[in-house]
Amino acid sequence: MLEGWRLAVSKLFLIPQRYILGIMGFLAVVNAYTMRVVLSVAITEMVQSINHNQTIDSTTCPYEFQGNSTTPRTSSSANLYPWTSKQQGLILSSFYWGYVITHIPGGMIAERFGGKYALGLGMLCTAIFTFITPFVVYATNGSWVSLVVVRILEGLGEGTTFPALTTLLANWVPLKERSKIGTLVYAGSQIGTVVGNSVSGALISATNDWAIAFYFFGAVGIVWFIFWIILCYPNPKSHPFISDKEKAYLGEQISNISSRDKVIPWKSILTSPPIWALVVAQIGHDWGFFTMVTDLPKYMKDVLHFNVKENGIWSSVPYIFMWIVSMSSGWICDWLIHKGYMKISRARKFFTTLASMGPAAFILIASYVGCNRMLAVGMFTIGMGFMGTFYCGMKVNALDLSPNYAGTIMAIVNGIGGLTGIIVPYLVGALTENHTLAEWRIVFWIAFGVFLVTNFIFVVFGSGKVQPWNAAEEKEKSAEAGYVNSPDNLTLKSKC
Repeated sequence: MLEGWRLAVSKLFLIPQRYILGIMGFLAVVNAYTMRVVLSVAITEMVQSINHNQTIDSTTCPYEFQGNSTTPRTSSSANLYPWTSKQQGLILSSFYWGYVITHIPGGMIAERFGGKYALGLGMLCTAIFTFITPFVVYATNGSWVSLVVVRILEGLGEGTTFPALTTLLANWVPLKERSKIGTLVYAGSQIGTVVGNSVSGALISATNDWAIAFYFFGAVGIVWFIFWIILCYPNPKSHPFISDKEKAYLGEQISNISSRDKVIPWKSILTSPPIWALVVAQIGHDWGFFTMVTDLPKYMKDVLHFNVKENGIWSSVPYIFMWIVSMSSGWICDWLIHKGYMKISRARKFFTTLASMGPAAFILIASYVGCNRMLAVGMFTIGMGFMGTFYCGMKVNALDLSPNYAGTIMAIVNGIGGLTGIIVPYLVGALTENHTLAEWRIVFWIAFGVFLVTNFIFVVFGSGKVQPWNAAEEKEKSAEAGYVNSPDNLTLKSKC
């Protein structure tokens, strides 16, 4: 009776369960980033205007864009606070103080008990604290310290996101689909940034209230959690509605995942050159990405003088292009590996290089186009488009190196990379107190240098091979039953 009911329900799912997991994982990352970036737009309307020297020089854009001498203010003065540029930098960076703490515990919990609840409960925590953010600000009369505390708590919840998702992908996704589904999930960061920026700007503009953006995205996160608990499971064996055909296929294809209790080989992981090359690549990516995600709305407002609605829209455009490139490059990367045109290691390094040097060049160029707002947006858009190839490059590399410990590796890599989220917003705030182009050029030159050095290290020391310590009790296996020869020289035998 129970088995018949299970089979009947499984037939209702026309989409294979691994794709449902991929879609829900994508939406998890979308929600994570909307809740992360909402403050970046809202803070431009939460802070009292500070009068600067009105002398216009070659590195200061005039206000004629708006047709008057001041930028439009959306929120009422009663809800504006006298936070300095450095305090704003601390507020924007505080999310990452909590974010980096829960990465390794989140990865270990996900590998031990499955990623479903490690991800779901962490996201629920972030959603609740996002929703109550305005209440805390109002109750404390705009205490920036109180807002910092709330953001730290949000970061603690969201720190489990990528380690848990990586563990789930290792249990659900065959290697031949890894770039596509992995890119789909991880590229949710661009859609989340697009939605967070554009919807926040539109909501604040329509209601004249910065608080509405926090209420909206907090509520959406809570709704996502309900669907996640109902639809998704830690692995194919535990899923009650998966078809027998898909379960058998995944059981055959995902051959490097141990079902036994695992003792994490910390020494091997922490002394592995490819792991540290991946850490360095993540630092490069995060430095550039957080510079844009956290501070691009400030650049749009303080330097180019977009109003809040325009800011939300034009701050989103680069991430739309980045998402398109992310998805297309994921398919291209899989195709190149599938056809044997590129080995895994070469593919990861090639796409990571595109994702490093493209943004490094075009973000820097954007600061040299002066006050031409549309040309600046164009340069940012091209630069962030190149960054989209990171996801089929280094972002899925943890799954290549060790499917068994992918969650722990992602926790280490993403956790250390997340430290840049603490450094970058404060550094930008400290370097751009006068809101001039010259100050922002220093910020972008620093990002250029970080991209250049970190990519070089990844190209030299990175790898796409399954590491021997992935399964210490066995000889190293090829990363997929459908592949032959070494994991770095794979040829497909069968087709999904």
